[in-house]
Formats: sequence, structure tokens, C-alpha cells
Amino acid sequence: MSIQRLMFGIGLAASVLGTSGAAQQVQPPPAAPTAPAADQAVQPLPGVERVRLTAGRSTVVATDFNITRIAITDAGVADAVVVQPREILIDGKKPGTVSLIVWAADRRKQYDVVVEPAITTLEQHLQALFPGENIAISVSDEAIMLSGQVSSTNVMLRAGEIATASASKAKVINLLQVPGGSASQQVMLQVRFAEVNRRTLQELGLSLFALRQDFSARSTTQQFGGPNFDQEKGLVFADFLNLFYFNSEEGIGGVLRALEQKGGFQSLAEPNLIAYNGQEASFLAGGEFPVPVVQGGTSNSVTVVFKEFGIRLNFTPTIAGDVIRLKVRPEVSTLDFANGITLSGFRIPALTTRRAETDVELRDGQSFAIAGLLDNTTQDDGQAIPILSKLPIIGYLFQSKASRAEQTELMVLITPRLVHPLNPDEVPQLPTTIRPFIKKGDIGQQLEGGGGVVDAPPAGAPAKKINAANGGK
Repeated sequence: MSIQRLMFGIGLAASVLGTSGAAQQVQPPPAAPTAPAADQAVQPLPGVERVRLTAGRSTVVATDFNITRIAITDAGVADAVVVQPREILIDGKKPGTVSLIVWAADRRKQYDVVVEPAITTLEQHLQALFPGENIAISVSDEAIMLSGQVSSTNVMLRAGEIATASASKAKVINLLQVPGGSASQQVMLQVRFAEVNRRTLQELGLSLFALRQDFSARSTTQQFGGPNFDQEKGLVFADFLNLFYFNSEEGIGGVLRALEQKGGFQSLAEPNLIAYNGQEASFLAGGEFPVPVVQGGTSNSVTVVFKEFGIRLNFTPTIAGDVIRLKVRPEVSTLDFANGITLSGFRIPALTTRRAETDVELRDGQSFAIAGLLDNTTQDDGQAIPILSKLPIIGYLFQSKASRAEQTELMVLITPRLVHPLNPDEVPQLPTTIRPFIKKGDIGQQLEGGGGVVDAPPAGAPAKKINAANGGK
């Protein structure tokens, strides 16, 4: 009995010492050198191992010890489950980096679990489409970066387009470099708008009338204004048109409308714009016209909204090595009162707009033209009096016609140039020679007394005059 109680006491003391040492992480006292290894403090192993996997995939991490407990910082990024005493299954859920800590009976180990977006397919596509190209892909939470060296501008642009299409929600940053690329990141666009407008109008019509004591008569097609009869005033003419004849003795006359108009319009604008690589720039040379808008509700109040018109240019440059890719949208709009409307007493004009939108690739200093924006309008209006207009020879007296023709041509010439800021020693000198507005000696040379005398001298002494052009000296 005494031997069993002694062994039980020694085992209980060793158990208490092991528990206290593990809680306070101190070494056991030298009085118990025979304590087992399980009673020593848990020490982390030096260094952190990194585990990489792709979102939506899994991997198995094996250890060389039996696992007693695990912990992971964010289960939304990656989840870990112990499937065997020495194996952990890790499932990647979304891009991110989390910490995984694994405990054993006598140790613990830490892992950095890096979950990357599913870009393996993108890497395979780029390697298959562009073999031999040095294209590296790095991924952050919301962006995909392409870096490296490629052989041509075409490869650079196509790789960026493929990355954008494969990751629609992520922003693609294309840092691929091509041989001979320019360090400039600013593009100046020289644009020239040239518009020519030609108009032609021809009108022909005849109105015959008679005013006698016993009768009155008139013939008109109503296309052009004719005379009206008034009991008190007699004949009333709204417009004598071009040719007018009236025989007061016979009481007969005629009004002839024979008109031919020709007009020409030419407009030229040369705006210059500077934009940063990948950023949009816009230009407007024109104005704004008010448009009333009736608000709903019981008040029916009217607010005014201004609409822009004129010559507009929007463009977005993309510098790809020695090539500039441009997305341009030139537009020319003019007010058209003929097709406008009247609303609540306001005359609202319509807009005649000519617009083009395209993508082009050019080198520094090259030009391209957007031409062929033609607008040909022809309108023929004719009116005639039935039966009388069909009579031979005299039938033309009972007909009227109007012909309108309009031709508009617009051409846009665009030249992109790579620009960079000037250093202090590159700034040209500004012109300093100007025509003097006040000539030297003009002030104080012609006037005596208060106008040009400073501290009037005694009588007989020469006056001291002011030379304003020389600073009063």
C-alpha cells in the first residue's frame, strides 16, 4: 500500500507541474529532470510556409505530426477541414490572404494561405495564342496587371483585349512594353473641321386678276400670295412678288413670281486638344440654347434646360508603343428653326447634326480624314389649277412650281502627336518688342505750369519738366 500511494503522489505532482508549465510557458524546475516531453511548453516553429491555390479549387496540406486543432482567420476567403490525422483540406473561395494555424500535442505551425483569382485559363490562352512572348500576370483584389516584354504593338493590344473579356468585373492594367515605345503619356490632337453648304432655290408662278365694275376675277394656285378683293379698298396685295402689272383702264393685271436664289456657307474650325493616355478629352465651339420643360403636378411650372450645339470633339487616346489608338467622335450641329416647334409661347429650334464615331491607329504625326459626310436634299413642289393647266400653251399660266436643292459636305482631318512638357532651358522667349502706346517725351514736354512743372521754380529760372516715359527722370 505504501509503494502504490507513493507512485500515485509522484504522478499527480508531475501532472500538476506539466499543466502549470503549459499555461505560463515556463520551463519545469530542475528538481524534476525526469518529466516527459509532453509536459514541455508549446514552441512555434520558425518561418511561415505559404500555400497558394486558385479560387474555386482545393488543395491538401500534409503535416509530419498528428493534428489536434486548427484555426483560420477568414472562412470567407478559404475554409480548412482536418480529413486525416496528418492532412488538412483547404478550399479557396475568393481572392485574398489568410492565416492558418495548426496545433499538435507538442508544437504548432502557421501557414499563409494565398487565394488567387482563377486566371489559370487566361494564362493558358495567352500562352497558346502568343507563344514565346514574355507576358506575366499579377492579380490583386479588383485588378489584373499584365507586364513584360512583347514583340509588337498588335500583341500588346490583343493581350489586353483578351484579359478584359475574360475578367469583365476586374480592371485590366496593361503594362506590356514593346520595342521602340515612347515615354510620353500625353497626346495632342490637331483637328480641322471643314464644312461647305450650298443652297439653290427656284420659284415660278403667275396670278391673273381682273377688277371691273360689273365683275371681279382672279386665278391663283395658292402656292404664292395673290391679290385679295375688298369692298372698300378694292385690291389688297400682301406681296407684289417680283413682277406686277395692272391696267387701270381695262381693270386687268397680273402678278408674276419668278425667283432664283443661290447661297454658300463655309465653316472652318481648328481645335487642338491634349489628353492623358487612356483619358477622354472633349472640345466644344458653339453655344447653348434654352429649352423650356413643363414640370408635372398641379402647378405646371416651366423650367429651362440648356442644350449644347456647335462643333464638338470627344476623343480617347491609347498609347501602345509607337502607335496611338484613337477613339474619336466628331460632331457638327446647327440650329434649325424651320423644323422647330412653339411651346407655351417659346420658339424651340431643332438641331441639324452630323456625327461620326470610329477607332483608328496612327503613328506620331500621321493624319487621317473622315470625309464623305455628304447631305444632298432636293425638293420639288408644284401646284396647278385642274383642267385649265392642261390646256395647250396657255396651261402654263395656271401652274406654279418651287424647286429647292441643298448640298452639305463635312470633312474632319485629325493628326495626333505625342507631346511632353518643356524643360526650363527649352522654353522659347516671349516677344517683348511692342509698339509703344505712349511715346517718349509726350507728357510734360508741351505743357507748362501744373501739367508739367514739378515744384515751380522762382520766376526767371528754367522749369523742371516730367518725362513720364522715362520714369519721371
